[in-house]
Amino acid sequence: MLARTKEILNYKDMIYSLVKRELRGRYQKSVLGFLWSFISPLCQIAVFTFVFTYVFPSNIPDYYIYLMTGMIPWQFFSDSISQGACSVIYNADMTKKIYFPREVLTISSVSAKFVNLLLSMLVVFGFILVSRIGFSPLVLLLPIVLVIEYAIALGFALVFASITVYLRDMEYVVNVILMAWIWATPIMYSPDTLVEQYRWIADLLRVNPLTSVMYLFRDILYYHQYPTTIDWVLPAIWGVVLMVVGSLIFKRLEGNFAEEL
Repeated sequence: MLARTKEILNYKDMIYSLVKRELRGRYQKSVLGFLWSFISPLCQIAVFTFVFTYVFPSNIPDYYIYLMTGMIPWQFFSDSISQGACSVIYNADMTKKIYFPREVLTISSVSAKFVNLLLSMLVVFGFILVSRIGFSPLVLLLPIVLVIEYAIALGFALVFASITVYLRDMEYVVNVILMAWIWATPIMYSPDTLVEQYRWIADLLRVNPLTSVMYLFRDILYYHQYPTTIDWVLPAIWGVVLMVVGSLIFKRLEGNFAEEL
């Protein structure tokens, strides 16, 4: 596996070129261009804030900040999985014509979404700066959280990308899974607000690798409290395990990519 990692690193220039191509191509003929990286999640946040402020009122203070610190990381994860799952089949011609580690395609796709995440986080910082929430020195821990989420997203993307080559329906299955997954992740609500008889759901949510990731973002950016040990350890373990499992599954299925494409 170390040898494979070294081989992939030898193609870092290719990864950079593919990331740049995807970022440019996505907004090439768009009037607003990269601004859509900010507008799309902000529109989602505006809708959910309205719903949970006026239609189904939430008792969470500064709810829009609470929502942003969860929705922006979720958008990165969702886009990484949905588009990463198709990263190989969308580059079928390249896959069949030249040799390179096929993981490069999925890594490039997820990395492009990661760049969008970093840009979107600037918007989050702007809102936090002008709100009464403000920042704490804990914000210096945020890069670690971002790396952990990147590893989790890439691990899942590698699994789905390799399976989608053989089972094209997986592209649509993933989108259905993500529609349910967002509600299994504490983004628009706080598990602490669950009534007593449903508190067991909060424990069940721990199975979700994104739950602890959201807790990390919220503790650092919203609550200004040092995250618990379990919230550091669980997603870190998930990240390592998913990267290893995703790489092994991808490598195992990679052999017949050209024939299937």
